[in-house]
Amino acid sequence: MSATLLLSLFLNGLQFGVLLFLLAAGLTLVLGIMNFVNLAHGALYMLGAYFAAVALAQSGSFVLAVLAGAAGAALVGVVLERLAIERLYRRDHLDHVLATFGMVMFFNELAKVLWGPQPFFMAMPAALAGSFDLAGFSYPAYRVLIILVGLLAALGSYLLLQKTRLGMLIRAGSVNPSLVGALGVNIRALNALLFAIGAGLAGLAGAMAGPMLSVQSGMGDAVLITVLVVIVIGGIGSISGALFSALLVGVVDTLGRAMLPLLLRSFFDRQFANAAGPALASVSIYVLMAFVLAVRPQGLFRAARQ
Repeated sequence: MSATLLLSLFLNGLQFGVLLFLLAAGLTLVLGIMNFVNLAHGALYMLGAYFAAVALAQSGSFVLAVLAGAAGAALVGVVLERLAIERLYRRDHLDHVLATFGMVMFFNELAKVLWGPQPFFMAMPAALAGSFDLAGFSYPAYRVLIILVGLLAALGSYLLLQKTRLGMLIRAGSVNPSLVGALGVNIRALNALLFAIGAGLAGLAGAMAGPMLSVQSGMGDAVLITVLVVIVIGGIGSISGALFSALLVGVVDTLGRAMLPLLLRSFFDRQFANAAGPALASVSIYVLMAFVLAVRPQGLFRAARQ
């Protein structure tokens, strides 16, 4: 395997990891800081992709489409939080799971009703359809954009939580909401804002993934499992942990899917190697999670509330 191919696979892993981070960042905020298990996060990712696809078809502007995906998902998140989620904060985690799983099924069916059962396809922006060339190495420009957007989102999330008064209030409210509320802070509005930020990041991930995937009902269900693995490895509630573990999972999964079939061909026939390699690569991220939990049960990084 050539060095150029390895570098390309590594960058593909980073790009996949960045998309995982955009999803994991919002979910780890809600789960780690608000202590709420939101299985509907994948549905917000799907809605962001649909909003972006519709906006692109109507306006022809990719920038407007991305903004529509993120803002639309954030708006849905605010409405969802006010109508349903707010009533579940003090309930058991099992109630969180059951209620948000019902929301997943509702939004999946709603997407079919509104946009039909056939998948949508977002056109790649013309300006980003080419490749980015560096010292003779060529890499798709759109994938470079995804990596840059993810890193900017990581920086913005870190600065918001650690360097602003709002971030201080969010962290304090997660530890002792009664005391923070007694000081005059509107805890309800703070929770709604945090939930909207998480939903907006999910919508941004869906909008950025749209040109690379088919936008369809249920597209967020499968990826949610991988995102939960990312959060557990990085540390629940940690933005830094979500970024590091998302990149790690993305690289391990991408390199494993490409290299394990080649490795297995040395011991088994080609057909078996091609079938078993990707399956083992999928299992590898769970093995990685089990190893991290055995060594460091709280995850690799400290939670943002601490």
